[in-house]
Amino acid sequence: DRLTDERTEVGRVGAALNTLLAHVEESLSERHRSEQQVRQFVADASHELRSPLATIAGYTELARRRPGDPETVGTALDKVEEESGRMTSLVEDLLLLARLDSGRPLERHPVDLTQLLVEAVSDARVVDPAHHWRVEVPDDAVETPYEVQGDALRLHQVVTNLLTNARKYTPAGTTVTVRVRRDGFSVHDDGPGFPPDLVAHAFERFVRGDAARTRGAEVGVGLGLALVQAIVTAHGGSVSLRSVPGDTTIDVRLADVRPAAAPGRPRPAPAATPPSPRGAPRG
Repeated sequence: DRLTDERTEVGRVGAALNTLLAHVEESLSERHRSEQQVRQFVADASHELRSPLATIAGYTELARRRPGDPETVGTALDKVEEESGRMTSLVEDLLLLARLDSGRPLERHPVDLTQLLVEAVSDARVVDPAHHWRVEVPDDAVETPYEVQGDALRLHQVVTNLLTNARKYTPAGTTVTVRVRRDGFSVHDDGPGFPPDLVAHAFERFVRGDAARTRGAEVGVGLGLALVQAIVTAHGGSVSLRSVPGDTTIDVRLADVRPAAAPGRPRPAPAATPPSPRGAPRG
């Protein structure tokens, strides 16, 4: 066909036009998908906020109807405080996700990854002694802790979310093991595992475990693992999940993990990149 034969000038123009139209169509489709994701996110967030608001309204009305009953009023105020805290936590998580989605950079400072992980496991042991908490640190990381450039507060949130997830959704007696690695860390447990149909969606927002996994546990809003992925991605890393009954591992890989500099000694510099042939710039 002459209109698409790139050997002719008309054909070249036609081919270029087809390419342009394909790009426009792709951009419009991507924008449509993005708008759908935003609408779904807003709808899910609104649903999650309505639940504590309804509880607060209900207990406020109960306290108003029985002002002379100190026990009822006290119970109502406790519930209002509890749900207010839940709302505050949810809003903070949503704001953090929004900031990360917009590409706003996180703080970057040297963070002692070894110490952060050891302390997080120690805290988990205090919160829930019914689980068996372990941390495995390589010999070289004991002598010279691993360090990563990142936001200490957000990295701590990653570890805390993963340990909280393991604690909430596994029975007492489960062993949870944090392994410090040269490229990050992993969290392993020998609990019942994720339902097979949930594994592929575990890091999506507002995704909860099924009734079997959450039985007897306080069901969250489904943002914990989504935040983990968003924070790790913002650090230039990646997260993956492997899960079968008795063997669940979440791997967190972080960029630029190195041995910490000794006191008074500069941090090791990255390996130099050899110059490109003939001084050509690298892509």
